[in-house]
Amino acid sequence: MEAQDITKQNRRKLLIKYLTPTILSYLSIFLFTIVDGIFVGQGVGVDALGAVNLVFPYVMFFNAFTMLTTIGGLTICAIRFGRGDKEGANQVFMHSFIMTLVVSIIFFVLAVFFTEPLCRLMGANDTFLQMAKDYLFWYGIFMIPCGLLITFNGFCRNDGRPALVSAGVIVTTALNVIGDWLLIFPLQMGLKGAAIATGVSQTIGLLIVLSHFVLKKGALTFHKERWDWNLTGKILLRGLPECISQFCVPLTTILTNHVLVAMLGDSAVNAYSIICYVSCFSVAIFAGCAEGLQPLFGQCYGSDNETELKFYKRAGIWISGIGSAIITGIIIALTHPICILYAADAETMAVTIPALPEYAWGFVMQAFNVVISAYLYSTTRTKQAIIINCLRTFVVNVLVVLLLPQIFPPQIIWFTFGIYEAIVLIVAVILMQTSDRKGIIGRARE
Repeated sequence: MEAQDITKQNRRKLLIKYLTPTILSYLSIFLFTIVDGIFVGQGVGVDALGAVNLVFPYVMFFNAFTMLTTIGGLTICAIRFGRGDKEGANQVFMHSFIMTLVVSIIFFVLAVFFTEPLCRLMGANDTFLQMAKDYLFWYGIFMIPCGLLITFNGFCRNDGRPALVSAGVIVTTALNVIGDWLLIFPLQMGLKGAAIATGVSQTIGLLIVLSHFVLKKGALTFHKERWDWNLTGKILLRGLPECISQFCVPLTTILTNHVLVAMLGDSAVNAYSIICYVSCFSVAIFAGCAEGLQPLFGQCYGSDNETELKFYKRAGIWISGIGSAIITGIIIALTHPICILYAADAETMAVTIPALPEYAWGFVMQAFNVVISAYLYSTTRTKQAIIINCLRTFVVNVLVVLLLPQIFPPQIIWFTFGIYEAIVLIVAVILMQTSDRKGIIGRARE
């Protein structure tokens, strides 16, 4: 009985060690997104919020590809750590780093040299085009450090330093808030200033987390590594579920914006931008929970510890679901003052106030889907995770967002997010339970 108590204590300590800083990191990230939106709305205008929302899918596509090269590496790295293979974990780290660098360079070139075509492709009309171009170009300038920051944060966390990652994110958030205020208000640089503030703060955050690897504070270090194409394929395969998942938000945002422009007008686009800004606080809970649990899932799987693995799965599902529900409820209760913070005009506010609760309940559904997917891909059940994320990204969401407004009144668009996440959740639960019954431990090793 005493041994069981010690085991439970150790579980809770590890849960707190990894989840607390990771969730705080995500809350900080989304806080600076929200503050960024407040400064943009107050300092540039509500149309500027719409412009950012129109081009932000490009940034999210970029994040999706960095997740492809990062999450796949983190999954394999955690499993190798779990079985004591530090040299193998280091090999994965170097491969992920180089692959992310290549992806970041490609997106940098596209954003800087093909700015206007990209903005038009994402739906920017004459109302939003110039502001959208300003934001995308200057954000693109900093895409290389932004991409590397995602990868280094993940591997630093897997190397046992989640607190350093959290500290770096908090510093980055504080610097972004200060930079936003300085560049948007006193210097009157508009959306260009908002993008520069984000890029500079992310670059400084990169330098903070980079110290872990440069000063050799853990097992993972920079070194020469012979390129292994077989490992490259494994990283891309293991990262594919999360990459597909990351495509969900930008693709759905583009589709929703097109429906809103065609059926409900510019005020609905502005309302949607406010909803996306504030609702992301609930995302912070389940995204932070999934990413914080990923090293624990992988290490338990690598060490063949099924009991611990199931404990962390249950904890993740409960924490992300309940946490997202509470924060979503708070956001809905504060809809009116939130609109005032974002300098919404009367027309935009009239759309936002009823639309936000109709949209935001979907984050609770999404919370379960994200954690289930992380649990599956972290334990090499890539096929099941890919099915879940393909349904969320390319199938159910597309059908629901495009078809329902044609069948029902256009206002149904605000409910579509929750509807497609709920449909996918049913499939996700079935896949997880079926897969668990077949056994978790003893699958192919990484």
